[in-house]
Amino acid sequence: MKLEIGNFQVKDVVFGEKTMFNNGILSINKEEAMAFIKEDEHIIDLDIVIAKPGESTRIVPVKEAVEPRIRPDGRPVFPGVTGDVEATGNGRVHALKGCSVLGVGMHYGSFGDGLIDMGGEGAKYTLFSELINICIVADTDEEFERFEQQKKNRAIRWASHRFAEYLGNTVKDLKPEEIETFELEPITKRSEEINKLPSVVLVMQPQSQMEELGYNDLVYGWDMNKYVPSFMNPNEVLDGALISGSFMPASSKWATYDFQNFPTIKELYKEHGKSINFLGVIMSNLNVSLEQKKRSAIFVAQMAKSLGADGAIVTEEGYGNPDADYILCLAALEDVGVKTVGISNECTGRDGASQPLVTLDEKANALVSTGNVSQLIELPPADKVIGELQALARDGLSGGWAYDEILGASVREDGSIIMENNAMFCGDRIAGWSTKTMKEF
Repeated sequence: MKLEIGNFQVKDVVFGEKTMFNNGILSINKEEAMAFIKEDEHIIDLDIVIAKPGESTRIVPVKEAVEPRIRPDGRPVFPGVTGDVEATGNGRVHALKGCSVLGVGMHYGSFGDGLIDMGGEGAKYTLFSELINICIVADTDEEFERFEQQKKNRAIRWASHRFAEYLGNTVKDLKPEEIETFELEPITKRSEEINKLPSVVLVMQPQSQMEELGYNDLVYGWDMNKYVPSFMNPNEVLDGALISGSFMPASSKWATYDFQNFPTIKELYKEHGKSINFLGVIMSNLNVSLEQKKRSAIFVAQMAKSLGADGAIVTEEGYGNPDADYILCLAALEDVGVKTVGISNECTGRDGASQPLVTLDEKANALVSTGNVSQLIELPPADKVIGELQALARDGLSGGWAYDEILGASVREDGSIIMENNAMFCGDRIAGWSTKTMKEF
């Protein structure tokens, strides 16, 4: 499978008379764009707002982030979501780089929603402060979900995918400035030189632990709660086969943007044929019961061993209950002789003194941490808020709170905030973006 991603660097995004891309400027006809988004009858109120790096702008509650893309051959960018189920990972896709479409709640934050600061101290906590963000700020008629702690808000999230494809149409027939090519030879057809190198597989554990369908990540439009570990070509991940769900505290999430640009996959590609033989991706899942967790670990270990893996990287989306899947998988791989490194965040409490993962195993002796989800963050007021700041102040949005006996309100009267890192949208950058490091005491 050979995937070509034709890149167009976006230098600025503006509203204009015509939706088009020219000389690095993405222009959007706001009226036409809003009409397109409101074709979904569940969206009852809408605005589109542009947020740029360096601005004193706070965005909350953020539900989803998507890179605008289009396929010149007419296939859907997100099969099973924005169109019929089609194969991904092969052929050409065009991408608008340096920007993202954000799905933002006009009212009501939920468990998996987060915050982005475009400037100041808060900007360092999330990758999305570095992008030009085209924010769909919407309210929906999903009344029965509004007051639940863990609501789907599918209309807003799926509008983000549809609108990303809509904007991608601006470069459908243009010549890319750069083409990234991703291609792996079939495992049994590789050269002797490559086969001599250490063989490495990436094990991904997307969020799928909610038995109630609609909250989990999707693969080709299929809820991953019903998924069993399978071998996938890494190109499929980079090319729209997976989209993000709503159930996972914000800092631990993989947004759809993360799947589209998964840095760990790209780094493994860079080393393929040089220092490693990159076999591909074992796409696993996160489960509800211990029996299911054990079963998935067995599948993963058997698959890695059968593929001839010498080493593996395991990375989980989330923390807490998913730590059990994560550690079981690490131990199972080590048991069959596959040397394994894990990548995850930690939940060590506000004081940093608690056990970092819910469960541990002495075989999991090579772990990469992307930070503490419970770390307290204090940020000054922002000049502008996109969405609703009070969403952070309601019990339900992970990392924020209405009132704490010691810390007071999460949102203060002057607009300054105190919250846990949990609430920072994709703040732990578990896909491989993380710039966090460790301090020794």
